[in-house]
Amino acid sequence: MVPFLSLLLPIVLAAVLVFVASSIIHMMLGYHRNDVRPIPDEDGVLEALQRFTIPPGDYMAPRAASMAAMKDPAFVAKLNRGPVFMATFLKPGPFNMGSSLAWWFVYCVVVGGFAASVAGCVLGPGAEYPKVFRVTGTVAFAGYSLALWQANIWSGKSLGTTLRHTFDGVVYALLSAGTFGWLWPN
Repeated sequence: MVPFLSLLLPIVLAAVLVFVASSIIHMMLGYHRNDVRPIPDEDGVLEALQRFTIPPGDYMAPRAASMAAMKDPAFVAKLNRGPVFMATFLKPGPFNMGSSLAWWFVYCVVVGGFAASVAGCVLGPGAEYPKVFRVTGTVAFAGYSLALWQANIWSGKSLGTTLRHTFDGVVYALLSAGTFGWLWPN
């Protein structure tokens, strides 16, 4: 067993490397550019929605109040007529990238912390690089990628977007695993 505190350096360094890699992926490589498409007649849709003053949150329409209501012919007609959508509304105003980036870094540290915790429990000091790599990489991949598939399954997130983010998770997991393998205590 390896004490968690002795893994702080690889946790933080892995978070920094993932943060830098994600910045490169999203700002320079551009393959996420079309993850979110523009809505047709954006100005008209925004104008129509403004009068409702929708508070920030997640919404679905049409939305049945119960399982029984899903069978109501009027609800079924709404579904068939469309549109059918899930949407996240944000507060009006400019995006606060600083806050989002700070929370992303915290998230990277948390994923690294879970990888360190699991590996520290199952591996001892001086564990071989491939074993450290496999355990920490598996946990990091789970932290960075697996929950994305829930949005694909339940919320209709596009398969292409999910696959691109899963690929990012593989990159982040490899960076994390390499960092833990390199800095694993003897």
